[in-house]
Amino acid sequence: MDYLTELSFKDSIKEIIDVLIVSYVIYKLLMLLRGTRAIQLLKGIFVVMVTWALSITFHLNTLQWMMTQMFNIGLIALIIIFQPELRRALEQLGRGKLFSRSTAEEDQEVNQRIGEIMKTVANLSKRRIGALIVFERETGLNEYIESGIPIGSEITSELLINIFIPNTPLHDGAVIIRQNRLMAAGCYLPLSENPFISKELGTRHRAAIGMSEVSDAISVVVSEETGQVSLAINGMVVRDIKEESLISKLHSELKPKVKEKTTFTFWKGKGDKTNG
Repeated sequence: MDYLTELSFKDSIKEIIDVLIVSYVIYKLLMLLRGTRAIQLLKGIFVVMVTWALSITFHLNTLQWMMTQMFNIGLIALIIIFQPELRRALEQLGRGKLFSRSTAEEDQEVNQRIGEIMKTVANLSKRRIGALIVFERETGLNEYIESGIPIGSEITSELLINIFIPNTPLHDGAVIIRQNRLMAAGCYLPLSENPFISKELGTRHRAAIGMSEVSDAISVVVSEETGQVSLAINGMVVRDIKEESLISKLHSELKPKVKEKTTFTFWKGKGDKTNG
């Protein structure tokens, strides 16, 4: 009897580990799909699965037959529909980056991204060309990406500068950046309705603040009138931010987060505050 009990305990531990591994894989896959159209497709698949379960429960033969036919071609359809996401997952798996990434590599990507942005901002500010650049973080911005023109290219200052040149098709809108990809240009963003915002701020600044109110995105704005650079984050805007401060703030917000192991910070001193 003791042997059977011990065996049952070992089986239970094995099942728990199995469930935890599967749960972790599903979580990482959802993080991979976050902010893409694939999330909406997953919701559709969930509805189909519920419909199939109901057809079996209530013996709805015609509906059950239709669901069975859908499942027969469903695998091929899913491969076609999710082709971009599957390719990205396989590429990351091949590089050993699906479940973990080197912090040094991520830091290098962030530094390169910020470098291209700073070259763009410096050029546009000097020439007083308006611009609005949005960095996606944890909150997916797929809804706003779809409102613009898809690009999906690497981030380069030359491309960004050309996008915001006046009287070009994409200059009057926002550029949205996801990690190290320029996802779309000419995007429409929600305008802030905060009555305490200065009347001096135009549509670009209100859109930048509005985006930071509905998400955790960070927005960099170049004023067309003054050439000043502003940073919008957490529903607030830092106007005429200096180059060093902008680089420091972008790096601190976009760099990979390192989890503390033994110490916790409960407050920040005055020196931790960012001043405009």
